[in-house]
Amino acid sequence: MMYTLVMDIRINRYLAERGHCSRRQADELILKGVVSVNGAPVKPGAKVSETDTVSVNGKTISSPARLTYILLNKPVGYISTTDRRAEDTVLDLVPRTVRLYPVGRLDVNSSGLLILTNDGALTNRLTHPRYEHEKEYEVQVDKSLTEDALSALRTGVILDRKKTLPAKVKKMRDRSFVIALRQGRNRQIRRMCESLGYTVTALRRTRVLSLTLDNLGAGQWRYLTNEEVMRLRSDAGIV
Repeated sequence: MMYTLVMDIRINRYLAERGHCSRRQADELILKGVVSVNGAPVKPGAKVSETDTVSVNGKTISSPARLTYILLNKPVGYISTTDRRAEDTVLDLVPRTVRLYPVGRLDVNSSGLLILTNDGALTNRLTHPRYEHEKEYEVQVDKSLTEDALSALRTGVILDRKKTLPAKVKKMRDRSFVIALRQGRNRQIRRMCESLGYTVTALRRTRVLSLTLDNLGAGQWRYLTNEEVMRLRSDAGIV
């Protein structure tokens, strides 16, 4: 599926939609003075069009020849990073015919659904906190779950002096539950459980919006179908 860039957009969105980095990372690069348009450094908020030449660290940024979407069932032990110097990264598990970026992160001890793509617009929609897109996880803890603990997970707990958003929580077994979140704070589920006196022993993401793992085994991957891409982008609010 090809994506057409609109005219006259902010420079951070330009870089994100061309798969170079996230908008937040683009803003950091701009502040460092390494982003230029037509040979001149730009300021945050500057607008560009397809007729402009945009460079980062002297390298011209071009649109990817093709947008690629991969669904990976990340195993425990792999890192969600694009750092080519790191070992055992999620990029080691998929083809490297084009440069891809993991959409959001699963820590090294977590597993499950991870999207890898060069679609910057989709990445921004699925990772920016303001969009509150739902993601579902299966969680195991170190001791029996009480109704008080489940209720607290549903209504929210205080992390860094701020209460987490309400979540959908369903107890599965004595020490396991499913939780659907609309936010993605750093190590959120693990920290929520820790605040209630539990230690997470296993954490697996099973769904992002309408996209699920189905029967994909650990370490396995596949390309998304055109129908899945269209629905995912639609669900994410991308026309």
